[in-house]
Amino acid sequence: MTGKIIKGIAGFYYVNVAGSGIYECRAKGIFRKEGIKPLVGDDVEIEVTHEQDMEASVVHILPRRNSISRPAAANIDQAVLIFSLEDPRPSAGVIDRFLIRMLDQRLDPVICFNKKDLAEPEEIRKWLRIYTDAGYRTITCSAVTGEGIGEAGEILHGKTSILAGPSGVGKSSLINIFAPEARMETGSTSKKLGRGKHTTRHTELFMAGENTFIMDTPGFTSFEAADMDKEELKSYYPEFYPYEGRCRFAGCVHVNEPDCTVKEAAGESRIHEERYRSYLQLFEEIKEAEKHRY
Repeated sequence: MTGKIIKGIAGFYYVNVAGSGIYECRAKGIFRKEGIKPLVGDDVEIEVTHEQDMEASVVHILPRRNSISRPAAANIDQAVLIFSLEDPRPSAGVIDRFLIRMLDQRLDPVICFNKKDLAEPEEIRKWLRIYTDAGYRTITCSAVTGEGIGEAGEILHGKTSILAGPSGVGKSSLINIFAPEARMETGSTSKKLGRGKHTTRHTELFMAGENTFIMDTPGFTSFEAADMDKEELKSYYPEFYPYEGRCRFAGCVHVNEPDCTVKEAAGESRIHEERYRSYLQLFEEIKEAEKHRY
């Protein structure tokens, strides 16, 4: 029979078989011999060893549509990045780090701003404008009032989605809404640190409807400066694309060069100030990291 790996812990793989339930599995030794590791999200064939105890062996991994390394997972359709509009407030620098990490793994990101009930309307419009103008699909919701939850559910329907974001933004609360059986522990927000306590400990898929899975991302780190060359960074800012090739210098990185069309666009608010400032900050971080790389 075939199913999907929804969790992997200490050499055990938990495989969801539609209509039958979840089997606790070990992987056949041939995988280890061939250097193949089953991943959460893999569609697999299993052989039942103890039907009463729901135990089986993973005997074959079906072809993967894709795989990512951080977190290690397979067959992911999209990334839903969750940020809060208040407590904590959004930061373009933080948002962009998560976007870059997902874009680097060739995942299509959707931005979801939670805690809409706590934010002023103008603040909501501001953040929606910044990222819709940059070309991203962007939604707002409230895990408390339920506003926007229907639209978020439509985005998730029929797909396997990674949910990621900084601590304290309500990610676990949203997962509990879409997959109540997850019963995830929701961490209180630390007043001292202004962020939530880490409550998730392993990568796991949760069923949120027919052919719909959501994955939390424990230990997920946003983009770090050591991961990239500074010349690459501009390719992760879609709103820069219309200006590429129009600067005075070929290979312009849009920082200090004269006659730079991206700088001009930022100065005239055709590129949002928050995004350009985030770009400059990340560029300097990468530049500093490069000094210590070799």
